[in-house]
Amino acid sequence: MDLKNTKKALFGTVRNFKQILPIILGVIMLVSLFLVLIPNSFYTTIFTGNKIVDPLMGATVGSISSGNPLISYILGGELLDQGVSLIAVTAFILSWVTVGIIQLPAESLMLGRRFALTRNVISFISSIIVAFLTVFTLSLI
Repeated sequence: MDLKNTKKALFGTVRNFKQILPIILGVIMLVSLFLVLIPNSFYTTIFTGNKIVDPLMGATVGSISSGNPLISYILGGELLDQGVSLIAVTAFILSWVTVGIIQLPAESLMLGRRFALTRNVISFISSIIVAFLTVFTLSLI
């Protein structure tokens, strides 16, 4: 390993990090704002009990809300306690963690617009499919 190339790579990484740091901070602040402005009771009002509409709504709200896995499990448990269907909660949790509409600008900048959009669309569709498969598998047990 060449020390000169290592230093060059390190300085390039630091320079790139400085350029994307404001965007990352903006995304973090935007996510925090959404978490504060949207009360947990909002989620229970949008689920109707329909087995087709609920997973779509769950995936849509989860995609927009975005958060970390630990909070999603707590929120998912609360939604189940308030009567929201398992399929809706599963789609919500999966899209909450895997789809990032709020982080899309930063992801597009770092990884490319086409990649970011494709990844988000695939994750959204997958969250609905996995929700159906999860509930179906649990019904077999």
